[in-house]
Amino acid sequence: QVQLVESGGGLVQAGGSLRLSCAASRRAFAMYHMGWFRQAPGKEREFVAAIVWSGRGTDYADSVKGRFTISRDNAKNTMYLQMNSLKPEDTALYYCAAGYSDDYKAHGTYGYWGQGTQVTVSS
Repeated sequence: QVQLVESGGGLVQAGGSLRLSCAASRRAFAMYHMGWFRQAPGKEREFVAAIVWSGRGTDYADSVKGRFTISRDNAKNTMYLQMNSLKPEDTALYYCAAGYSDDYKAHGTYGYWGQGTQVTVSS
């Protein structure tokens, strides 16, 4: 069992930055691929970014490439999402997730989820 807790969300103006964190409860954190997903009201949950267990591989949704950076610190059991040049369309509830599958863009393959942290970008 892995418990995930997101933090760092908030209200920011367009063009601003936020850094999300996802803290995991287990030392086995380093064994999991990790992902960030987001869900806006009335929309499907969508993939944002993922990082493999070693931290040596990452992937991003086209909509956030060049603006968001995913990273992890396995010694601290924590994953991060640095979000720059935020846009109003980035407004959503952001979730972190942990899983073993290499199909890391599909939210159904993740076994563990946090409760989410709200990001609101004003225009």
